[in-house]
Amino acid sequence: MSLVLAVYGKGGIGKSTTSANISAALALKGAKVLQIGCDPKHDSTFPITGKLQKTVIEALEEVDFHHEELTAEDVIETGFAGIDGLEAGGPPAGSGCGGYVVGESVTLLQELGLYDKYDVILFDVLGDVVCGGFSAPLNYADYALIIATNDFDSIFAANRLCMAIQQKSVRYKVKLAGIVANRVDYAKGGGTNMLDQFAEKVGTRLLAKVPYHELIRRSRFAGKTLFAMEDSEEGKEECLQPYLQIAEDLLSEAPKSSVPVPIGDREIFEIVGGWQ
Repeated sequence: MSLVLAVYGKGGIGKSTTSANISAALALKGAKVLQIGCDPKHDSTFPITGKLQKTVIEALEEVDFHHEELTAEDVIETGFAGIDGLEAGGPPAGSGCGGYVVGESVTLLQELGLYDKYDVILFDVLGDVVCGGFSAPLNYADYALIIATNDFDSIFAANRLCMAIQQKSVRYKVKLAGIVANRVDYAKGGGTNMLDQFAEKVGTRLLAKVPYHELIRRSRFAGKTLFAMEDSEEGKEECLQPYLQIAEDLLSEAPKSSVPVPIGDREIFEIVGGWQ
């Protein structure tokens, strides 16, 4: 059975870029990886495959939604370091539920028997939306990861995600492996002070700190993982370290994890205001 990871975070937080680089680090450490994009934007695997691949919803439309007519080859593209990519996709705006499509994709994985074919399956899930469909990956995940930045909106979303993980852990095996602090900008006086305090409050840890760096942004637009950028690029080694650290941690025999204890919605306004 695969190690299943579910990566969540506030929209626009750099979650898909982070997911792709985590997948790359895992693959370069020898794991056979499947990354699944769970967002109608369907660009999670773009840094891995270098293109916007056909989505599950598009493939299902071609066979009139008969799951049994699809094969893995219809929905999976192989890219950097042998990583396989799959995109759930979604309905046209205003015409359906994206969470339903995520649920359909999870079902399709079962029907294709893919849960037993990979060392790691990584779900990259839309923002902080934790309705039934978008929370479906938590039913299968060993560990959830939250991508966050050191600001109120991001921490509020992280707390909501902790609520979902705590609720799911009652019936399923999922635990929180930690929070990945993204876009940490020490040069401009930034840091992780609020994230550090939030992590301690809810009973988790900062798994890694990814620096704010132009190279990471450029790699995304180039359709590449950070690992595929030229070695001569300034800052590459510094930027790679957090992803390698995460991969090493997750592939260890017993990654540190916990069931988070979230704060109430109103309480977090008061607490985070004090941290600032």
